[in-house]
Amino acid sequence: MTRYSALALLRAGLTGQRHWPRAWRDPSPRPNYEVIVIGGGGHGLATAYYLAKVHGIRNVAVLERGWIGGGNTGRNTTIVRSNYRLPALHNLFDFALGLWEGMSDELNYNVMFSPRGALFLGHSDADMTALAQRGDALRCDGIDAELMTANQLRELVPLLDMSPAARFPIHGGLMQPRGGTARHDAVAWGYARAADRLGVDIIQNCEVTGFTVAGGRVTGVETTRGAIGAGRVGICVAGNSGPVAALAGIRLPIEAQTLQAFVTEPVKPMIDTVIMSQSLHCYISQSDKGGIVLGGDPDQFPSYAQRGLPPRIAQAAAEAIALVPALSRLRMVRCWAGTTDMSFDGSPIISALPVDGLYLNGGWCYGGFKATPGSGYTYAHLLATGAAHPLAAPFALDRFATGATIDETGVGFMPQFH
Repeated sequence: MTRYSALALLRAGLTGQRHWPRAWRDPSPRPNYEVIVIGGGGHGLATAYYLAKVHGIRNVAVLERGWIGGGNTGRNTTIVRSNYRLPALHNLFDFALGLWEGMSDELNYNVMFSPRGALFLGHSDADMTALAQRGDALRCDGIDAELMTANQLRELVPLLDMSPAARFPIHGGLMQPRGGTARHDAVAWGYARAADRLGVDIIQNCEVTGFTVAGGRVTGVETTRGAIGAGRVGICVAGNSGPVAALAGIRLPIEAQTLQAFVTEPVKPMIDTVIMSQSLHCYISQSDKGGIVLGGDPDQFPSYAQRGLPPRIAQAAAEAIALVPALSRLRMVRCWAGTTDMSFDGSPIISALPVDGLYLNGGWCYGGFKATPGSGYTYAHLLATGAAHPLAAPFALDRFATGATIDETGVGFMPQFH
């Protein structure tokens, strides 16, 4: 680990950090790589890191059309949890949560993982029954889940509107104590630095414009910086999965939608857990800078715009204020939107594609950030061995043809073909 003295830190601050070394290299593309990962977000960088660290494959390039972490990795609400109802999902996400817990030590970089708890609210008897069922399913697989009464929530989150006359009455909730938040840009930088030190080339400003195919097998990619050969190519571009796969003539069961969020002015600590409502699709947390981060439903129509709409902001704000009335006193300072890759059963696709040597990691809807390390680990296994990791086996593309879909109720809006 590189250490800096107080004098060195002071000099860097006074000179615009001109003397600090680069955290990772800025290489030119080589003619050929064993594996190319398209997409320099958290999932792509994690994949490259685990290819090098776990499988010893270091002749790897990550190709990013802009800058690393500039897509959905930098456009989310940083929530980390594994409390999904269905075993295929909660087993994968809990594996990821285990990696989150040791990530700062693993990468030798502080990703600011904060296990402050992830709380789902129940607003009716039906909600509480569903939360109890979810909690039972989680505990059966050894995953933490605590069903909480209204009185327990009053003590845990005093600012919640627990009155009988509340717009959305709160009957109780389901808490995952190990859940929480992490710093999204630190995750990208940590994986980038660690992958670079293992020999991975991280190539920014390099957009993939096509694939080279010979004998039905991918042999490389065409980019804005020239052709690059590869033994295997992995697509890992979130909301742009459809357009990139289309370059190889593949149509995916994925629809891109805009999902937006916003943050308020910073205030002193007032919410020390992640608050979510599955019925409302509203989520609230407080960032390390003090701002209250809010989000809600996706826009529910196809879009690649990366900008939000005022009605969605108004809806999310109204729901958040109804749950925590004190938020009405705060000013919103910034909003943003990501392009989510909405799969048709609300679950990811980690799979080989119909073109030999081409693979996909996508369809995460709006659960991608929390899956980052588990996604990268299992995708690296697929790219390295050609076989699905046991945790990722249920997420093959052919499930849509065989009818083995994974429909997690409430995980997100299920798109239709347009």
